[in-house]
Amino acid sequence: MTVIVAHADPARWWHSRAVRRFLRHHLALAGIAMISLLVLACILGPFALPYDSLYIDLRARFAPPLTGHHYFGTDPLGRDLAVRLLMAGRVSLAVGFSAMLLSTLIGTLVGVTAGYRGGWVGAALMRTVDGFLSYPSIFLVLALAATLRPSPVMITVIIAVTSWMETARIVEAEVRSLREREFVQAARMVGLSRAHIMFREILPNAMGPIIVAASLAVARAILLEAYISFLGYGIQPPLPSWGNMLNGAQQYLASAPWLAIIPGAAITMAVTSFNFIGDGLRDALDVRNDHI
Repeated sequence: MTVIVAHADPARWWHSRAVRRFLRHHLALAGIAMISLLVLACILGPFALPYDSLYIDLRARFAPPLTGHHYFGTDPLGRDLAVRLLMAGRVSLAVGFSAMLLSTLIGTLVGVTAGYRGGWVGAALMRTVDGFLSYPSIFLVLALAATLRPSPVMITVIIAVTSWMETARIVEAEVRSLREREFVQAARMVGLSRAHIMFREILPNAMGPIIVAASLAVARAILLEAYISFLGYGIQPPLPSWGNMLNGAQQYLASAPWLAIIPGAAITMAVTSFNFIGDGLRDALDVRNDHI
């Protein structure tokens, strides 16, 4: 009991220092503000706009931005681009967050098990990770997307099962460095189970790198969804996503460039924001910055 209490106070102090360092990272705060604004706009925005995402008005085809109530203009079918952009944001952000959660869960389980167990179990798991990493993930994503029936759930699963390897390597290295620490040895001495030591003692102390990797995984998942949808293997119309909006806009780049610029700007904003947040988390959770 004494060991656990002594270990808890430094952890609380370290987290408070990490929070203060994060709050001093201006780009990370800007990223949080942009993502919060984007998420709120995607959730609430469609209710405030006068059009439905599937409403077709052929008389308003290719209306440029700021035409009447079409703030971002219209597409080739006369559908309002603003409401479609926000509805597409719901799909793309949901895929990004869900794929991040699933890939982080898989990578964390594999990394914790490999890092703590070591031996042939750890070697087998990490050689599996190396095997996945040796194959270009984008080809695997496209192959799975072309083979399976595309839907938001299926695209989420495809992205997750091709993105967990980086997290597994990060967690494995972190757990390997922690498994011989004093608090782990004390947990073994008092007879705690292997699962308890892995997930209640070691894993909380390895959360810093996992959180950083997870924040960057959202950006990667959004880009992958946009990429495979742009190629026609991802989210299928009439359900909008930022990727298939770009796919439908490519033949109108000269006559109606806003059809590509607006969803492209949304993707850029989301990905850049998550990268800013990831950079801020990395700097805040780095123990080498404790003197700052």
